[in-house]
Amino acid sequence: MPSFTYLIGKRVEVSYRAADIHLCVTATLTRDSGKDIHLEDRFTQSGRENTLRIAIPYSALLRIREVFQKPETAPAV
Repeated sequence: MPSFTYLIGKRVEVSYRAADIHLCVTATLTRDSGKDIHLEDRFTQSGRENTLRIAIPYSALLRIREVFQKPETAPAV
């Protein structure tokens, strides 16, 4: 099994499958347990700070790569 510990703390783009659907998420890799990876992303919605956490098993991973751009911020309304 591959190890992604070298990407911990970095912003990554992950393509994975959930059933018959291919999904893509961009977030910070927070943990690699050896069986799955854990991602976290913080964002503001309706004036409240929110955190999205997701665990993706190795068997569902299609691609993982580091991204070097800052997350886009929503324009002020």
